This record gives sequence, C-alpha cells and structure tokens, in this order.
Amino acid sequence: MTVFAPDSLALNRKLPLWYQVSQSLRASILGRRPGDPLRLPTEDALAAHYGVSVLTMRQALKELEAEGLISRHRRRGTFIEPSARRGSPVRLLGSVDAIVAQQSGERTTVLGHGPAPVPVDLAEHFPGLSEAVAFRRLRRDGETDEPVNWAENLVHPELAGRIDLDDLTRWPMTKVLRDALGVRISRITDTVEARLADPETAGLLHVPLLSPILHYTGVTYDGDGRVVDVARIHYRGDRFSFTVTVDAH
Repeated sequence: MTVFAPDSLALNRKLPLWYQVSQSLRASILGRRPGDPLRLPTEDALAAHYGVSVLTMRQALKELEAEGLISRHRRRGTFIEPSARRGSPVRLLGSVDAIVAQQSGERTTVLGHGPAPVPVDLAEHFPGLSEAVAFRRLRRDGETDEPVNWAENLVHPELAGRIDLDDLTRWPMTKVLRDALGVRISRITDTVEARLADPETAGLLHVPLLSPILHYTGVTYDGDGRVVDVARIHYRGDRFSFTVTVDAH
C-alpha cells in the first residue's frame, strides 16, 4: 500500500525533538493534497526520516493522535484521519515548523498580488525601499467553507518574482520561502494583538464591523539578518484564541 510522504525537517537541538517532529508532521498532514495516501510510514521509517529515536517518534505520534489528526491500529498501521482539521488556538512555540503548522490546513484563495507601498509602520523592516510586493490570501475552513482568516504578506521584491502562486494556495509563505525558494530563515518575530474589524476585514471574514479580531504580525529574517517577509494575518475573534508556551527548562 502506498504511504504518505512527509516533508523533511532541520532539527533545532535547543527545542524538544518530539515537539519539532510532531509540528513538522502536523504541517505535512494538514497541507496534504486531495488524493494523497492516508497511511503513514512505520514508526521506524518515520524515525529514520526525521533522524530521531523510535521513542521520540512515538511521543510525536501520540501528540498527533491526541489532537485527532491520526489514528493508530495494531497490526494495520497509522493512518491520517480523513476529517483531520486544524485546531483553533494560535500557538507561538519557538520553531519555524510550528509557524508553518499553524498556518497550514485551510483552503486558500489568492486574492491578488502586486507592488505596494511600504506602510510607514513597516518601513524599518525594508530600509531603502519604498515598495515591496504584496500577496493577499483568504483562508476558509476546509469542511464548512467559512472564512477563518485573511493574510497579507509584504515580500522583498527580489524574492517575490520567484514565487509560484500555485504554491501559495497549498503552503504558508514561510514554507514557500524556505522550501521552494531556498531562503535560509534564521528567525521569525511574532506579535499578536486585539483589534476591531475594519470594513475590509469584516467583509472578507463575514463578521460584524468593529467586532473583535486577532491581528498577527510575523517578521521573517534570512540568514543575513535581512527582513524578507512581513505577514499580517487577521483571525476571526470568535474562532481563535492565543496561546504561548514557555519552557522553564
């Protein structure tokens, strides 16, 4: 039987390995294409794929099973749940793969793209540039077709021309930059704040004007410390919460 092929992962030894593996596999599962196999490789094969021990892999799978993304059957194997869908919390947990996982799983439509003036509040991130390239997308729940968030990414012009719009219907911008364009991402700085829905956001997300939303800003830096992307994502306040986990070890 054909098995599902998860994405690769560059491990960060400063973070728990099981957590990184679970988030990477979660992103692969939620970002899969229709018709992709539902059966996962064996524990041994997955452990070898990610370069971790079987015990670490087992803990990662246990996390995904608890979330309802996979089911495990003795002698038959591990399978992706056909109804698997992303959860509601916005989690900022300290790895690029966590960001990718958080942004994966909805049905995405590209609303438009093109040159855009750099807003005054973002000018510090694009020194010497008056224009960047904006990519606007609307994400819907894969089951209900309900709008859940809309995003605008301001991307450095020298990278924007290499972006395939088809990739943006499947993957978050972070994954496109890292995996499709080969950008070495060094860090992402995240900010989440409460705002009120303006007319554009209210219309796109089908919520009342001035209703509460979660406004996420993610600033992505490459290996040279240059900002390559600023993401601004507007989440429906009635569908999402904000969670931060602090590891005391």
